[in-house]
Amino acid sequence: MPAVTHDEWLRRAKALEVNGAHHIDGTDEPGGGGTFAVVSPRDGQVIAQVADAGPAEIDAAVAAARRAFDTGPWPRLAPAERGRVLVRLAELLEEQRELLALTVSLEMGKPITDAHDIELRAAISTFRWYGQLADKLTDESPHTAPDALALVTREPAGVVGAVVPWNFPLTLAGWKVAPALAAGCTVVLKPSENSPLSALLLARLATQAGLPPGVLNVVGGNGPVAGRALGLHPDVDVLAFTGSTAVGRHFLHYAADSNLKRVWLELGGKSPNIVLPDAPDLEKAAATAAWGIFFNQGEMCTAPSRLLVHSSIAEQVTEAVVRRARELRVGDPLDPATEMGALVGESHLARVLDHIGTGRTEGARLRTGGDRIRADTGGSYLEPTVFDRVDPAMRLAREEIFGPVLSVLPFDDLDEAVRLANATEYGLAAGLWTSDLSTAHRVARQLKAGTVWVNCYEEGDLTVPFGGVKQSGNGRDKSVHAIEKYTELKTTWIQL
Repeated sequence: MPAVTHDEWLRRAKALEVNGAHHIDGTDEPGGGGTFAVVSPRDGQVIAQVADAGPAEIDAAVAAARRAFDTGPWPRLAPAERGRVLVRLAELLEEQRELLALTVSLEMGKPITDAHDIELRAAISTFRWYGQLADKLTDESPHTAPDALALVTREPAGVVGAVVPWNFPLTLAGWKVAPALAAGCTVVLKPSENSPLSALLLARLATQAGLPPGVLNVVGGNGPVAGRALGLHPDVDVLAFTGSTAVGRHFLHYAADSNLKRVWLELGGKSPNIVLPDAPDLEKAAATAAWGIFFNQGEMCTAPSRLLVHSSIAEQVTEAVVRRARELRVGDPLDPATEMGALVGESHLARVLDHIGTGRTEGARLRTGGDRIRADTGGSYLEPTVFDRVDPAMRLAREEIFGPVLSVLPFDDLDEAVRLANATEYGLAAGLWTSDLSTAHRVARQLKAGTVWVNCYEEGDLTVPFGGVKQSGNGRDKSVHAIEKYTELKTTWIQL
């Protein structure tokens, strides 16, 4: 990240002017409803008032997307032309990278260094990658009898409703929006009410990049009203959602109660991270375990919140994680030296503290952390927290906490480790540390997860798909496979 000082970020934050209007049909629209306050978790102060969408605003956004799909140029452009617009959007995101990073950091509490170097890097890469992919997708012509020609073509599915959370507001928006646009769809995006500001900036940059009116619409609003209206809307053809399993169930009901739209869900996780005695580097394994659970304040669906460690090395690894937790610099998200920022808000902080309290009463041992800190700032800060002596039946080991809280569970043999790892309703991700290639392959096949990292965690790029199994959802973001969510297969059989 460029050498921007803490004082300079504070100055920019104070001078920040935010337009809280919806972006519908290529223009900013205040809407006919009220507004809601976006509160920064760094200090509890209101950043902006954002237009609050109700059914009328959702209707307007969907109608704009429908017109753009049915009669507009976007689905009919050559794929290379669509790709050029997406690459131009990536360039504009790069040009406005510091502004976007500041906005993300203010609205959801992520350290500014992570917002700039990780969040924005991922978002920019996503739009560029799908822009470059757009004209490289191919259809099929299966071999048939000599008197017939069969064609299998992929056509854009139509209007896509995308609902994304606050923890990676631009990255996860990009994972939905970029492949949908590359496929020729039009989109109505509803960001979380905690983090709508960066998504609204994205929409305006997309229009500046050359997206025709109505192709990308962004509306502010809360889930029970705006999200529900989008899920129930009969003119939405596909609904893509990232968030909690509980809310994912609602979207399935909305689809059943409306037009049976396809619903793609990327939901929660309770990911295991297994460390075997033959791990190539125990210090690295411990450091990565600590990074994985404390990065982004633990507000990450793939966070390795269950550290499964062989009993022969459990204390060694746990002590290394505890030491790192105590060294971690928790502070103002706008300080470039901060390593862990604020949780997204007071209600979420209270929820995480409730889980910590339950862990204590259920008999787990608190090794470090567990308390709110920096309360005098008005922000929502929590110490990095580590429990050991966690029983698999405890709430700590079963429920997604979505905070910087690690549960350490020992095991005595590999079969037990696999059983513990799979003893969850989730199946998003898993980690494994071993020097044995056969063990790595065998265990990776046994783990019920959409992604398995071996001797690393949270690595990868846009060439590989991302998503889960069981109650972690269905479908895949990232990679060429994401295009499948936003296209329909058509068979054309021609008798010669």
